[in-house]
Amino acid sequence: MLRIENQAIVFALLCKCTVETEGEKGREVIQKGMIRYGRERGARMAARAKANGDPIALWTNQAYGEWKPDYEGQMEFGYDETEPTLKSYISKCAWCDAWNKYGLLEYGREYCVNVDKAVYEGFCEDFVCTPNVPTMSWGGKRCEFDWEQPLTEEDMAKMNRKKQELGTSAMRDFDYHTAHIYYTITDEIQKAFPESADEIIRNAVQDYVKLFGQAEYNRILEFEGERF
Repeated sequence: MLRIENQAIVFALLCKCTVETEGEKGREVIQKGMIRYGRERGARMAARAKANGDPIALWTNQAYGEWKPDYEGQMEFGYDETEPTLKSYISKCAWCDAWNKYGLLEYGREYCVNVDKAVYEGFCEDFVCTPNVPTMSWGGKRCEFDWEQPLTEEDMAKMNRKKQELGTSAMRDFDYHTAHIYYTITDEIQKAFPESADEIIRNAVQDYVKLFGQAEYNRILEFEGERF
């Protein structure tokens, strides 16, 4: 089974190869893909909440998260405040650890520019998530976010009950998440750069296979044609 590291690195390599070939225009296309990816994730979360008869609210957004760390202690995150607006933080990040491990932080950090904002907007187009400081990948000591609305004690209790009720049923494994980011980003590359896209993607895949092996790339290909 793939892990956070796989998703982090497949993204970073696609970004690296795109920027090396197409420069700043390539970086813009990667960001377009990241916004699309985040909004698709958020829309899935909202669809699950609605299917279960739950409202579209901050507490359901927090309850219907689609992923969990690969192991205990891999991530460190929590809340600084819940009112008058929810303020959350991340102080240890598996994505940053992966990009640093493979020397890809310069490219991997593009993941962080819009992903949280885009997921929240995908959940509800009127919702706003604002980073309070530079993320760790961009030199901050930790990532901090203001969710622009309160998470009251009543909402917190509802969120915790819902998380317990859902367990892992609303989550996707990182085979799915890695494939989602791969197919979304490569689709945007192909649309933006029809003449160079095949070479960009081929180079990124070759670098990924060197690191993780063909079998772990094949796990991504199992999702070809998936409607994320």
